[in-house]
Amino acid sequence: MAVSQFRSKKKASGGRYKYRVKKKKNIGNLPTFTKLGKRKTKLVIGKSNSIKNKLLSEEMANVYDFKTKKYYKLKILNIIENKANRHFVRRNIITKGSIIKTEKGNAKIVSRPGQQGSINAVLVEK
Repeated sequence: MAVSQFRSKKKASGGRYKYRVKKKKNIGNLPTFTKLGKRKTKLVIGKSNSIKNKLLSEEMANVYDFKTKKYYKLKILNIIENKANRHFVRRNIITKGSIIKTEKGNAKIVSRPGQQGSINAVLVEK
């Protein structure tokens, strides 16, 4: 069943609106929960044929180190904290703002993996 961003079929009084065909402009999507694991992506074509590359799972992150002013491609070892939802840590779901454990230390995610298709992070000092 398709997710729709259109108003409800029922009025507040309980009556019904006239039937209308579903249109592409009213299509919605379920949230993409990026998990920790082997890289897997999904290509989504949206309104006006715009292409979005959604990240379903990933095990590497582009991490920026402020001290050396360099980027490193590091393996994600574990998810430590997720402020979006405390149960996401147990389910290994990565979102923007979550803190991950890498080979060089803890890093905070600054990108939106489910929307942008990559994981960018910044090292966090302890």
